[in-house]
Amino acid sequence: MYRIISGKWKAKKIAAPKNFDVRPTTDFAKEALFSILENTYDMQSVSVLDLFAGIGSISFEFASRGCGDVTSVEMNPKHTSFLNTTASELGFSLQVNVQRGDVFDWLKKFRNKKSFEIVFSDAPFEMEEKKYQEIISLVLNNKYLKENGVLIVEHQSRMKFDHPNLMDTRKYGNVSFSFFRPNKEEDITITTEE
Repeated sequence: MYRIISGKWKAKKIAAPKNFDVRPTTDFAKEALFSILENTYDMQSVSVLDLFAGIGSISFEFASRGCGDVTSVEMNPKHTSFLNTTASELGFSLQVNVQRGDVFDWLKKFRNKKSFEIVFSDAPFEMEEKKYQEIISLVLNNKYLKENGVLIVEHQSRMKFDHPNLMDTRKYGNVSFSFFRPNKEEDITITTEE
């Protein structure tokens, strides 16, 4: 169960079936995150890539605030079905594009095709740190971020990133958000491994 905090569906509660193994971002952390983002971006004009979208806590928060271009990538077919149904019920079908797939494969397959102002990644907390690092480099090295873009990685607070593009980390209890700036043209290294 999670709540949409602001926008068209403010205070709307979304309940997922009990057997779903999900960990939606807490209201407290989500509220803080969106307060930061709304000070930087106009929600109506940004495009967003939501990786490990789960049951849509972040995707629907963006859509509720008027974002018209949200791509949600999620591997679990039950979750993608729930995302599509919920988007339809809330009238977000035109705003939220649900893509079923493994995030790592998806990022490799669609590299250099589209850039976003905001890329948000909420990988499973038990994922090992080197996989987090892989996501960061796949996003930064494949032009997923526009020049004014930001990659936000949600992770356990005890995990600390050491990365040249890391701008800030905000901690909310055991959840932290780390913010990464896009690569400059000269930083981009072409990765060819599949």
